[in-house]
Amino acid sequence: QERDDHCRRGNEERKQRHPTEQEHRRDRSGDRERHRDHSDRRKNPHERPGVRGHERERDAQNIREQQAEREFYNERRREHRQNNEGSSVDQNSELRQPDNKPKDKAPVNKEKPNFELSGALLEDANTFRGVVIKYSEPPEARIPKKRWRLYPFKNDEFLPVMYIHRQSAYLLGRHRRIADIPIDHPSCSKQHAVFQYRLVEYTRADGSVGRRVRPYIIDLGSGNGTFLNNQRIEPQRYYELKEKDVLKFGFSSREYVLLHESSDKSEANAKDDDDEEEKEEESDS
Repeated sequence: QERDDHCRRGNEERKQRHPTEQEHRRDRSGDRERHRDHSDRRKNPHERPGVRGHERERDAQNIREQQAEREFYNERRREHRQNNEGSSVDQNSELRQPDNKPKDKAPVNKEKPNFELSGALLEDANTFRGVVIKYSEPPEARIPKKRWRLYPFKNDEFLPVMYIHRQSAYLLGRHRRIADIPIDHPSCSKQHAVFQYRLVEYTRADGSVGRRVRPYIIDLGSGNGTFLNNQRIEPQRYYELKEKDVLKFGFSSREYVLLHESSDKSEANAKDDDDEEEKEEESDS
């Protein structure tokens, strides 16, 4: 019985509390609405709750009218500017008509632009595998028709033959990354010399002028020099090579003998080969 009485009392107390809680919630929501109205009145004290929609529409209409007026005045200003610019151009053209002749002559006296390559650009362009090459081929460089060869000897020891007729120039030096013909002796420079083929003119026996491709050697300013037939040559100068010439580089004991495929033939056959080569070069030119 005590338990049942206790449960009944609890239910009655809950029923009494529930309406009080609902009333409290209603009072809180009412306070919130009053607070909102009060804040709105503070912001816009002249507004009335029923007139807000009409005033907003009026504001929107006023804004539209102002934008239309601005566009109208902007168009009038543009037309006025265009008219003024057209009149000024006409006046300037009328004033400049008699002065056109001297103005046409003035640019002739100006310096012409110089588009030639500077030294720095030449160095950048003349690079191979990331290394700047000291030498650049001349315009008369050609690939020979005659098959020239270099026969290296080291203390009367015969070494493999070098075929040097597939390119117009061959770089000789200690820098194996860029050298066409590597020279490993420490007395040689990284870029020691260049073996160059050039198309040059010559006079025939009858007095006429012909052209043919001849081999040349040029030293690139090496420290220990280049030797042609045991004589040191001047740097940065072309020396024409002939059959059976001997080349040496630095203090290396290796000797390079220049020959071609018809060197073992008779002199008559060699002359015939020279004549054929001259004809071919003239036809190419």
